[in-house]
Amino acid sequence: MFRDLQTLRETGLPLEYDDQRRTYSLHRAVYLPPTNFTAEEALALVVLCHELGDDRRLPFYGPARRAAARLQASLPARLQEQLRDVAGTIEIRLAPANPLAEHVGYYQQLVDAAAGRRAVRITYGSLTEWRDIQTKLCPYRMLFSRRSWYVIGRSSLHRQTRTFNVGRIRSLEALDETFRVPRNFSIDRYLGNAWHLIPSGRDCAVRIRFAKLVAQNVAEVLWHKTQQLVWNADGTLDYCVTVAGLEEISWWILGYGDQAEVLAPQELRQIVAERARKLLTRYDIDVD
Repeated sequence: MFRDLQTLRETGLPLEYDDQRRTYSLHRAVYLPPTNFTAEEALALVVLCHELGDDRRLPFYGPARRAAARLQASLPARLQEQLRDVAGTIEIRLAPANPLAEHVGYYQQLVDAAAGRRAVRITYGSLTEWRDIQTKLCPYRMLFSRRSWYVIGRSSLHRQTRTFNVGRIRSLEALDETFRVPRNFSIDRYLGNAWHLIPSGRDCAVRIRFAKLVAQNVAEVLWHKTQQLVWNADGTLDYCVTVAGLEEISWWILGYGDQAEVLAPQELRQIVAERARKLLTRYDIDVD
């Protein structure tokens, strides 16, 4: 019996001994109380957690996948079979993402620091300064966007709120120093009208004309919260959006090649044109 008790302790289960009753028990808070799920609710949890918890899809969601497996195993045999049948018909494919396999520890430390309102010190491979930097960071929020995990918080080096890619963190040290998240802070307010993650300038009204070949493809997606679509008689699409800074959106436009033309502002036309010229130069193509 004592060997069994020791085995349970080694698995991390918090056993308690009652001197009066002379009994061992498991603390009630260790497990969640039973929950009655409908078949629809159980299916949603199993499929989402299993699919998003796949290491190739959403990094660091392995625990969600394991939780889904436990949930499925606890269900009646009839419902388990039904879930397997339905789940087998569903697959979720996200855009390619940085697996961040070597950064699991940093991710968990950042989650704990953000939850406990404790600062950390990081060494970071910055693509802005083009060197490794060190800064004290007060992590406000963790954000997964498109391809990777980011931590958003106040940086002592930059003296403002900044965004850091978890995959570029070289080292991380937890500090005893606590902080408060500004009362009016939110990710939406911080990002403003940034095209993706970098609010790098003033708000600019952008107008892009997409050729008929790709117009419907562009129109089907909500790319930005401010976008407006104007269809032209010839089947082309004028895509109108207000963005903070032009660098990020310029790369998106270039992805459509000759099927997209920037109508405004002139500054963005010049950015896209210059990059197109450099692309041709790289392929040794002369431009008149």
